[in-house]
Amino acid sequence: MGKKAKRKKARIRPLAICVFRRDDKIFVARGYDSHKGETFYRPIGGKIEFGERSSETVIREVREEIGVEVTDLAYLGALENIFSFEEQPGHEILFIYDGEFRDPAMNRDDLEIIGRDDGEILYEGSWKPLDFFRGDEAPPLYPRGLLELLDAASA
Repeated sequence: MGKKAKRKKARIRPLAICVFRRDDKIFVARGYDSHKGETFYRPIGGKIEFGERSSETVIREVREEIGVEVTDLAYLGALENIFSFEEQPGHEILFIYDGEFRDPAMNRDDLEIIGRDDGEILYEGSWKPLDFFRGDEAPPLYPRGLLELLDAASA
């Protein structure tokens, strides 16, 4: 008798992300879902490790992925994200932070960064105007509700 393949148990992932804002722009990572044929964007960050505070996660993830330091972290709120990516269901609780890059060179409009984790390329990051994500033809900004949270925080 063959072994049954174990199904991975569906879990809610706790994440922390940071919105780097400058004027009317935010720094975002570009992603692509080949099954949906969809290009999307989201702020950078990652999974909260056991015993780690969400603010510490932001600092660690940004350092690991793009090799820069974060300063002036401020908690903006939390969002729940239920989605599918590459035909796999996902469920996340995200702690959203506002922050600044310590290195002023990171604030150049033409900046394009490759995000890596354990040497593997994860995404390309760049500055995009918030209006880039508005309108019927705009690419999605994830997690859903982030644009509204940013608008409310700016009001």
